[in-house]
Amino acid sequence: MKPIRAIIADDEETLRAALRRKLEVQWPELEIVAEAGDGEQALRLLTDLRPEIAFLDITMPGLSGIEVAQQTAGTSLFVFVTAHDEYAVEAFESEAIDYLLKPVADDRLHKTVARLKTRLAAKTVPDLSAVLERLSLAVPKTPAHLQWIKAQQKDGVRLIAVKDVYFFRSTDKYTTVRTRDGEFLIRKPLKDLEQELDPGQFWRVHRAAIVNVRMISKVDRTIAGMRTIRFVNLPDTLAVSRAFAHLFKQM
Repeated sequence: MKPIRAIIADDEETLRAALRRKLEVQWPELEIVAEAGDGEQALRLLTDLRPEIAFLDITMPGLSGIEVAQQTAGTSLFVFVTAHDEYAVEAFESEAIDYLLKPVADDRLHKTVARLKTRLAAKTVPDLSAVLERLSLAVPKTPAHLQWIKAQQKDGVRLIAVKDVYFFRSTDKYTTVRTRDGEFLIRKPLKDLEQELDPGQFWRVHRAAIVNVRMISKVDRTIAGMRTIRFVNLPDTLAVSRAFAHLFKQM
């Protein structure tokens, strides 16, 4: 019997590898014939290889997963992979399309695999033009902000969702990221992080610290005017330098 072939397109190599491993467990007969790190590469692979299935990250450099699907509609079954459930989950729930939220959950992948097998057995590729148009309007046209951080550990690399970060802090030698699970070393300097993080969620509060404002429970102020940040469900505190105190005047 002819093998079912698929490609995986995601700009994060770690996430591609994780999805590949899960697919090997849940669908061992599926052949992953190639991987892509950006939208243009994914488009070339779909055009040249014409796999039955394509797992496409929505926000990739070059072309988004939606744009890739629009240019190759009718050739493959698409599964969109996204960290943004607010984008278009309502549209994704259409019977004609499927999605996976990062990090990919086993139960959701199981459901997706079952639906893909049903569609393949029917030997039909649904018309996705209306759904893809709706999704293209939901996906931001500007480059996505940083969503994942790779932290160093003794036994390898830990993948941390940026939304779960309390704060980033740097010293002369390294940068650390603080989550509820602990503090981890990362390779990115604060100046690079500041450019890649969502400025509406992450504020520089010190030359050596960037804080996730969604994790702040309160900001204390001393008689001398110094401010200290306290966090939700975390004992750590963080000092605000005078240069950034104006950010918290209403707090």
